[in-house]
Amino acid sequence: MKLSSYFRSTAAYRVRIALNLKQVDYDIIPVHLVRNGGEQKSAAYRHKNPEGLVPALEVQGSVLSQSLAIIEYLEEVYPEPALLPSEPLLRAYVRGLAQAITSDIHPLNNLRVLQYLVKELDVTEQQKLAWYQHWVATGFSGLETRLATSPRTGDYCLGATPGIADLCLVPQVYNAQRFNCDMSDYPTISRINEACLALQAFQQAAPEQQVDAE
Repeated sequence: MKLSSYFRSTAAYRVRIALNLKQVDYDIIPVHLVRNGGEQKSAAYRHKNPEGLVPALEVQGSVLSQSLAIIEYLEEVYPEPALLPSEPLLRAYVRGLAQAITSDIHPLNNLRVLQYLVKELDVTEQQKLAWYQHWVATGFSGLETRLATSPRTGDYCLGATPGIADLCLVPQVYNAQRFNCDMSDYPTISRINEACLALQAFQQAAPEQQVDAE
């Protein structure tokens, strides 16, 4: 099993955590998203993954794309430890938490979006930072309220074990901190993030632990 990954990619970070939690052996294929205009744009990589994004998981002669699809594949093939609860209502709940991050926050702050703001719309670095921080604050505000008020929240987004929502939360917090987002308004998010980072599976998936870390 081979994972095309970039050490700072939020989406690849999610998949690395899932693989580690499930103790699945995999090899990292580094794809530098900035060097030489972005290695993900090369013909060789686009032949593998036409979307030109990371992560991409090569398994049994297939190439899987999109982090949540990859994570759900891993959940089906390696059911233990479970990343999704068995009860349908709870499954929908944690999927909603995950998608609040992967659909509402992350796409607006993806590297290619930030590059477009600077290169095509000629925004300043300060304006780019303001954009990033605005959309993180907008997304984290609602997520914090939901997590802080839900009886389903425990040490992690759902109860006492990390799951799919936590896999999405930790990489987003990492990037928010990179861009100097003020996390003081999100104590529940911060607490869950710290609980996750105490686990070896999360530590090993961290950007600074990757073979292509700079």
